[in-house]
Amino acid sequence: EAGGVIQAFGTGHSEAFAMEIAGRAGGLIATNRIALRTLVLRGGYDPALLGGAEFERDPDVGENLVSLFDVQPNDIFIIASNSGVNGSILGVALAAKARGHKLIAVTSLDHTMKVEPKHPSGKRLAEVADVVIDNLAPFGDSTMKLADGVGIGAVSSITAAFIAQRITIGVADAIRLRGKKPPVYLSANIPGGDEHNRALEDLYGERIRREA
Repeated sequence: EAGGVIQAFGTGHSEAFAMEIAGRAGGLIATNRIALRTLVLRGGYDPALLGGAEFERDPDVGENLVSLFDVQPNDIFIIASNSGVNGSILGVALAAKARGHKLIAVTSLDHTMKVEPKHPSGKRLAEVADVVIDNLAPFGDSTMKLADGVGIGAVSSITAAFIAQRITIGVADAIRLRGKKPPVYLSANIPGGDEHNRALEDLYGERIRREA
């Protein structure tokens, strides 16, 4: 309502959370997905960095990544990370807080409190955020064990998708109850969907990006 955009970020499997928040049918228009690969697409980083896990653990990418987007004062950040300790996650979180933005974290409290932070600040995502939503995933993100004790049955992606959609529904309903029409995406696979979506996206210009 204030003209802000929801800036969604996650790495690894948690990027699926950002995809649930930003740019999908039934979702809010005023959403933007921040992705590490943007540093390669528009930030001059070496494409070879995309080939390993070290990129998401790099504590120095946060400020550079956020600076590639048109982030404005009324924007809110929502960051998903099951462990809540990887360097890039904290880098983006701290960059958002340094700019004065409110931050919502979606993380496993059981897991994050049992592992050491990997960012030089010594912080966990849950310790930086204004609002923390526990995804209820157990330590190690496995719900069953094989005979040799190896965990299987990861659940964080399932609960994260539910949380993302529940937030979307809640925001849309709050806007509706105030007598306004929630700006949401129609499926591109129904007649008039593309036209409807483009008209609303144009209100935000480059503030929302739908990059691959």
